[in-house]
Amino acid sequence: MIELQPENPADWWAVEALYDLCFAPGREALSSYRLRDGIDPVRGLSMVARDSDGTIAGAIRFWPVRVDGRPVLLLGPVAVHPTHQGEGLGGLLIDEGLAAARASGWARVMLVGDAPYYGRFGFTRLSGVVMPPPTNPDRVLGRELEPDAWRDVRGAVTRWIEREEARD
Repeated sequence: MIELQPENPADWWAVEALYDLCFAPGREALSSYRLRDGIDPVRGLSMVARDSDGTIAGAIRFWPVRVDGRPVLLLGPVAVHPTHQGEGLGGLLIDEGLAAARASGWARVMLVGDAPYYGRFGFTRLSGVVMPPPTNPDRVLGRELEPDAWRDVRGAVTRWIEREEARD
């Protein structure tokens, strides 16, 4: 039995260990990590999946970023422990994460990933939205959580800066 729960601060290192196991060395050198540095994942949307022993079997994180000054969720990483792959856990984490994001009032979400895989969750290529290099533009995907949320949203993906910080 798998139980989804919001990630809490005590889960941080176990989730990082899962990501290290599932992704190639050097994952933190990717451009998306520069957007995340010093920014906390969005609480309540970032989740862990625990097996019956309480071990983290999967995880998903969402990060706030901006495109054209507008708030956007950056999905990723999402990972499933090798012993649980093929059980649909990754899809469950994505579906539940997107539902929680919509319920929390987020209008749009993006990621860098494989279009054939993420297309089944409603993600399509975002033209005009530019991740920091060296990201392949064909892998920049987005999904609307509200109708027309990506309409006229174009430009560079930038770090999340609270309005108070932007005035300083």
